[in-house]
Amino acid sequence: MSHRPFPGRRSVLRGSLAASAALTLPTALGAAPAFALSGRPKAGWGVQAGDVSAHSGLVWVRSDRPARMIVETAATESFGSPRRWQGPLIGADTDFTGTTRLHGLPAGEQIHYRVLLADPDDPRRTGEPVQGTFRTTPLGRRRGVRFLWSGDLAGQGWGINPDLGGYRIYRAMARLDPDFFLHSGDNVYADGPISPTQALPDGGTWRNITTEEKSKVAETLAEYRGNFRYNLLDDNLRRFNAQVPSIIQWDDHEVRNNWYPGEVIASSDTRYTEKSIDVLAARARRAFSEYVPIPTLRPGDREGRVYRVVRHGPLLDVFVLDMRTYRNANSPDDQTVDPQGILGAEQLEWLKRELVRSRAVWKVIAADMPLGLVVPDTTENKPHIEAVAQGDPGAPLGRELQIAELLRFIKHRRITGTVWLTADVHYTSAQHYQPSRAAFTDFEPFWEFVSGPLNAGAFPANTLDGTFGPERVFVKAPTASNVSPAGGYQFFGQVDIDGDSGELTVRLREQDGTVLFTQVLQPGRVGQ
Repeated sequence: MSHRPFPGRRSVLRGSLAASAALTLPTALGAAPAFALSGRPKAGWGVQAGDVSAHSGLVWVRSDRPARMIVETAATESFGSPRRWQGPLIGADTDFTGTTRLHGLPAGEQIHYRVLLADPDDPRRTGEPVQGTFRTTPLGRRRGVRFLWSGDLAGQGWGINPDLGGYRIYRAMARLDPDFFLHSGDNVYADGPISPTQALPDGGTWRNITTEEKSKVAETLAEYRGNFRYNLLDDNLRRFNAQVPSIIQWDDHEVRNNWYPGEVIASSDTRYTEKSIDVLAARARRAFSEYVPIPTLRPGDREGRVYRVVRHGPLLDVFVLDMRTYRNANSPDDQTVDPQGILGAEQLEWLKRELVRSRAVWKVIAADMPLGLVVPDTTENKPHIEAVAQGDPGAPLGRELQIAELLRFIKHRRITGTVWLTADVHYTSAQHYQPSRAAFTDFEPFWEFVSGPLNAGAFPANTLDGTFGPERVFVKAPTASNVSPAGGYQFFGQVDIDGDSGELTVRLREQDGTVLFTQVLQPGRVGQ
């Protein structure tokens, strides 16, 4: 394909990440390192960039104390004639995190940036700069697009294991030099405590790095914040964040397993003293907004939203869904009328409008849950459904009604180039949906690709629901439940769009980067 890495990027990372790597993290979350005692703020949690477009992007940092965030950008790693951006004054109200929006950037260029944290009382006193880099989106299509996706990090008690080198999958992803990474939800497992050790089936022991906030399920704002800080203790993740910008969505484990608005936690779940999911979700949402650079969601902004469209030049639009915030209650999902569904009416209409407006060759629908895979909700031992499909292969019921409406809309408006990407189920697979196999037939064929987890327990493949006629073309999943990352079954996906032909190639990869499955799709088609 015509995608080519920018020259010198590897040397950029060796140099720019050295500063971040050299900054030893606090030995305990909230502890002040020795460097901070000198009065200079420190950014030991690394940097992140998010939702990068042709001319803009967000840069994130966390300080160890109150500080003024300053970002400098340049065309080269030497930072000759840098452009300076005055960021926010960051403090305890945002857990010392801050985000600065960069605008007016040159399109299709490698942007080098560095974040300085200045003493609010003496701007001349700045901490050691922490550097990162990203590519802005080109205005033309010739260079092509490459991005990766996956989800589910530090689930089921499998945390940062120093014996295995931590979150190793990020090393393999970084080697592919993507334009961005799509995180398909479950960025943290706020409902999953991390203990010092876990027993392995072979008699061995899995050893975790631990923190106080990860010793129990998250309920307070401080505990939710601590879940995000926990993952940033991993060197591989911090290095990846400094190299690759992200597009991030959320799912259930940022709050609690299988949550929905209005839910009240059963009294039998003694892990939780706070029983209102709405209260927990508000705290989790605030922590998420503080630690994740999303332009439509700002710290403390209750009106902001996670769903959005991120445009990546003429070849690609990414439609980021939120299948958690607006859903109805989990139930047997067999109702014959369901206007709220899994997206809510407002988000569905937004998605329709944006799909019609899109002029991109490819329209990736980033869903945090699969469509035709039956995902049960066994939280309270009831026959409830967590995702869309409920296992009845007949006419659409429950949340399937909303998806049927969307698929019918895509067909009748002749919207080309739709591809569905998701994670959630902790294995990798490719499903092809075909009307000739389906009970509901008023749609065009499409593909859904699943990948993950990044570092969590792996699980057997879910059953398929025949309503939309899915065929499992490929799957790799364990036969046992909750297989540790030491046992394999950690996955990510890769998408390449060729700038000349417009072909889209999906590769499903293992933790070390080995390609398991490849599918090539042709541009300009309503369905395929």
